[in-house]
Amino acid sequence: MTKHLLLGQTLGFSGNPLTGNWQDAVQFDSAGGVLIEHGRIIATGNGAALQGAHPDVAVTDYGNDVISAGFVDAHMHYPQTGIIASWGKQLIDWLNTYTFPEESRFGDRAYADQVAGETLDLAIAHGTTTLTSFCTIHAESVDAFFEAAAARNMAVIAGKTCMDRNAPDTLRDTAQNAYDDSKMLLEKWHGKGRAHYAITPRFSPTSTPAQLQALGGLWAEHPTCLMQTHLSEQLPEIAWVRELFPQARDYLDTYEAYGLLGENGLYGHAIYLEPREIDRLKEVGAAVVHCPTSNTFIGSGLFDLMGLAKASLPIGLATDTGGGSSFSMLRTMAAAYEIGQLRGTALHPAQLMWLATEGSAGALKMAGEIGHLGAGAAADLTILNLQSTPAIRQRADRAGDMWDALFPTIMMGDDRAVRDVWIAGVRQSR
Repeated sequence: MTKHLLLGQTLGFSGNPLTGNWQDAVQFDSAGGVLIEHGRIIATGNGAALQGAHPDVAVTDYGNDVISAGFVDAHMHYPQTGIIASWGKQLIDWLNTYTFPEESRFGDRAYADQVAGETLDLAIAHGTTTLTSFCTIHAESVDAFFEAAAARNMAVIAGKTCMDRNAPDTLRDTAQNAYDDSKMLLEKWHGKGRAHYAITPRFSPTSTPAQLQALGGLWAEHPTCLMQTHLSEQLPEIAWVRELFPQARDYLDTYEAYGLLGENGLYGHAIYLEPREIDRLKEVGAAVVHCPTSNTFIGSGLFDLMGLAKASLPIGLATDTGGGSSFSMLRTMAAAYEIGQLRGTALHPAQLMWLATEGSAGALKMAGEIGHLGAGAAADLTILNLQSTPAIRQRADRAGDMWDALFPTIMMGDDRAVRDVWIAGVRQSR
């Protein structure tokens, strides 16, 4: 028997709840079902109807738990798992004090294997089924991450982080090394199983124009790959970029001038965008990624989610581990809500759940494949228990509707709220 039917409250989406009435984008069934076979969703709908049409199918009944597409983390750094929640630094000091010393260890394949496994297991425990990760300059770090993901049959995106200046000797490569290593790893991993390669300059301050040019050339040769980097995270960083690239019109231009702006571009943070930058990102169809726990933990600023959504930019949501202070996409949604409040918009639970699933999948150009509760998608699923702790339970017991019951889990939930995780149709041990 290969088919399996999951019963519960199902939550999916047919559109973008940030750009229209959220009610029109939601597909919710309080007695829903998800039918899976050979690692994919083959049908969704009323649970009883699906069971009647498939009377011999294996059934897992989750009762009042919510069945959602698995969470999709659109920007993180698996090599920073060990330094998450380190005290007291903003971006540049964070890199020099915590990040660079830790990343220097990833030339040791055994250490990279250990951290990659820990990171992916932590993600799964928190309901995340896809990670988009920066690795380090070491090819070993990339192989470790992709091999760990393959062992868990996870869809992941990752790439060698390239830096040839403003970094320790242990973490600098060259323009030629960056091109050669990235090309070798791309050809080795991109499209192998569920692996996707992302060309990965860390950010323009740590790459010379020659290295940016080399990576832009590689992207031109492999345009189906993603390209991930950072953009306009903190004001001192932006001032530094102006000093390093005095000829550039703005921060985005330091990428655009070297062929690193395109439809498959992923730009993390994007807090302080100029009007020209927004226009160019929209024009090419590039995505920005909201990293709310990181933006508050490192003191970066308040991302303009609704403004950029109204500008029709694709937007993903991300933990940005380890600058981000949690492995949980629930906590990340909560932080996005809090930042929205500070900017004058109370995001609805439907909008938050969309960001963590469909929104991030769309930013990664994988809409319909991951982050989607619909026929044809990979059966990557997260089951949420809406009464996982006494504090959440007492609030949920007072709920007037489904959204009122879900919102406390978004705001107060953690890995205890994740009842089950399915990856490619296989229930994960928890």
